[in-house]
Amino acid sequence: MLSGDSLLQTLERFPRIPLTDPSATPLEHLPRLSAQLKRDVFIKRDDSLGPALGGNKTRKLEYLLAEAQKRNVRKVVTFGGLQSNHARITAAAARRLGLEPHLFYFEARPKQLTGNLSINELMDARMHFIPLGAGGDGSLTVETTNRLVHMFAWLRLGRHYFIPVGGHSWRGCLGYVRAAVEIESQARAFGIEKAHLVLAAGTGGTLAGLLAGLTLMDSSLSLLGIDVGKLWKGFPTSLARLAGEICRHLGVKRVFNPKEIPLLEGVYAGPKYGVPSPGARDAIHRLARTEGILLDPVYTGKAFAGMLDLVEKGGLGSDEPIIFLHTGGLPALFAFENGA
Repeated sequence: MLSGDSLLQTLERFPRIPLTDPSATPLEHLPRLSAQLKRDVFIKRDDSLGPALGGNKTRKLEYLLAEAQKRNVRKVVTFGGLQSNHARITAAAARRLGLEPHLFYFEARPKQLTGNLSINELMDARMHFIPLGAGGDGSLTVETTNRLVHMFAWLRLGRHYFIPVGGHSWRGCLGYVRAAVEIESQARAFGIEKAHLVLAAGTGGTLAGLLAGLTLMDSSLSLLGIDVGKLWKGFPTSLARLAGEICRHLGVKRVFNPKEIPLLEGVYAGPKYGVPSPGARDAIHRLARTEGILLDPVYTGKAFAGMLDLVEKGGLGSDEPIIFLHTGGLPALFAFENGA
């Protein structure tokens, strides 16, 4: 077991460019929702983190773009769905560092750019719309998809720094090892000994980073990722491999079994990735009208809906506190009629 301080010291070995100040985000109690659910609910505000309306990918990009600068490249490449928060934040962070962002979308260019896409356009990100299909439909693993897109981008653009979808790499996930230390410390400050830590899982890097960090600290926080898209073949296997790789780079040999991955697949993913579910719409309205906090229809709305349903059905214990990790995504609200 490692202490939080020793884990932070180990992380100092890896180059990192702070992209926000302060780097810690608040952990807030939700009093009205807690009263409704008859148990304490908290929200970790990573939606407030970083440039261009922020989000959780900022933590990963701090490590990934430090590596890009070290390699002295001019172009940064990544990809995602049309309302990818990761692509938007990558574009903003790249512009802040004087790099040229290239964003690949393996779908047709929409007639009108809305939500995250409109912000990308504002930043003059180079958006490449190629309706070929490249994973994300459950037919390919996330690793295979990353390899194929990396090869395609190399042939099209030449030398560049490639960032996997959602920052899904051991280096990017170091950002959520750091966040695990932060959340653990904040929970203790609230007097929380045991709690459920719930988050949306799209590409799974945030979940893998938190799992590695909390495991290394032997934390009593109980992690749960709620799948928002049914995107990848063998998803738990990929996340087990990634979490083990993170630990190895931190100097600890820890092998994860796919069955250990705290992931609820498919149940709350809705029609498909990028399409709001009725439950997500209801969850967005409920949190907005109860606490004045906005969720998005692609990621956090679905995960929050899943959390509420699990509470109602007794799937998250009976009275333990719940911490919901708000990973951001506000721009996607403006890509759908009535916000969802």
